[in-house]
Formats: sequence, C-alpha cells, structure tokens
Amino acid sequence: MLHPTVIAIPIFAALIAAEAFFAARRRDPEYNDSKDTWTNIFLGFMSVVWGAIFGIFTYYIYDLCYSLAPFKFPADAWWTWAVLFFVDDLAYYVFHRASHEIRLFWNFHVVHHSSEHYNLSVAVRQSWFSGLLHWIFYAPVMLLGFAPWMFALMHGFNLIYQFWIHTKFVRRLGPLEWILNTPSHHRVHHGVNEEYLDKNYAGVLIIWDRLFGSFVPETEEPRYGIIKPIKSYNPLWINTHAWFEMFAAIRSNRGFRAKLRSIFGSPNLETTN
Repeated sequence: MLHPTVIAIPIFAALIAAEAFFAARRRDPEYNDSKDTWTNIFLGFMSVVWGAIFGIFTYYIYDLCYSLAPFKFPADAWWTWAVLFFVDDLAYYVFHRASHEIRLFWNFHVVHHSSEHYNLSVAVRQSWFSGLLHWIFYAPVMLLGFAPWMFALMHGFNLIYQFWIHTKFVRRLGPLEWILNTPSHHRVHHGVNEEYLDKNYAGVLIIWDRLFGSFVPETEEPRYGIIKPIKSYNPLWINTHAWFEMFAAIRSNRGFRAKLRSIFGSPNLETTN
C-alpha cells in the first residue's frame, strides 16, 4: 500500500507552483529565493526515498508491537478510526515536542526549520534520516492494538493536513483557531521570536498545546529559521550540520553528565535551536 503522502505528491507540487505564481503576481518576496525553494523540493523528494528505505525496518518493529498487543481494534468499526485519530495526533504532539526539547531528536527536525522563508515548499523540507529513531514515538500506537496499516493511513492524512498550514497567505480562520492547527498557529511554531520559540507543536488539533501549556497566539510577524542560521543550500550539510555541532559539544564538555546533556538536553542550551 502506497503511503498517503506519496499519493499526494502531485497535489503538493501543484499547490507549491500555484502559491509561487500567486506570490509573483503580488510581488511578494516570499519566493524570491529560488535556491531555497528548489532545495526544499529536493530535500522533500529524497526524504521520500530514504523514508521508504527506513520504512522496511520500521514495519517489522510495528508489526512486532502489534503482535504483542493484548487487544486488537477492529478495522471495520467507525469508533476505531475516531479513537485512532486522537491517539495518532497526540503521539505526533509528543514526538514533535520531544524533537524540539531533546537535542538528539532536534538533529533530525532542524532540517525542517532551517529555511528562513515560510511557504508551501517548506512543508516538504524534511530530514532524510529521521526514520532511524522516530519509530520510538509511534510504536506504542501498535502496542495499543492498532494495525500498522491503519496507523500508516491515519498518520499519512495527519501529515497531509499539515502541508497547507505552511503559508503566509491564509491569515486567521475565526472559531476554528480554537480547535485546529492553522497557518497562524504554525507560523508561530516556525518563528524565532523569543516568545515564539518551542511553541505550538500541534499536528491537526491545537487542543494539545492548549492543554499542555505550549500554546502561543500569533501577535507579531514571525522571523523564520533557526537561531544559528545555517546559510547553506547543500542538502547533505542541511541534514548533518546539527550532528557535527552535537559531537563537538560532547567533546568540549567535561564530565559524563555534561556529555549526556549534550545529547539529551535542550538544543537551546547551546544556541543550536
């Protein structure tokens, strides 16, 4: 079964082109940096390739976890899919928050945040190697009794939803802002303004951020990128620079606990986020 995000690639491409055309008509500077846009697209294409490779590995982990589940949710019950929607969205929130608060996982996620622009092409700017560890956050979904194919389908639609919120051209959505993750909320998430750092981790539902104290509304124009800008269009360096910084920190820090903090502590401790 093809992953829903793979099937959606032609739609993503069409919407990226349409937004770029709209920006050009409005003389908006958002797409002026064509190198950044094409870098995003190449990073996204290769993330699909690497994701397929790592997917073989993670499938066996998910299948093992599902086999150990004491209860199996029936795939033909509507309530199963309703429960899975909330479980998957909460699991994404946990994964996303950890990816900002733990340096080891930030090393993957920094790829997505390292563009200094904010447009639909940034949505596909993804890590090539995240499949190495991200399964840790989702394996529990299978242990709860959801079949791997059910999780893949639901999670795929969760990621597809997140594509369209990477735009500056949709401002506010009224009452929906209380429930859903919207372009306004996600612009905050990509902002490096001090009050915006490490906020709004939502996938589809913003309710998790409101419940767990990580929500901040958009009150001023965000500045995009990371605190320590990478200033490179090299896809391999974009994927690996944070790892070099982490290993340098491990070498420079003295003591076992300090070295562990270099791996599992906040990226903000050493201004890499």
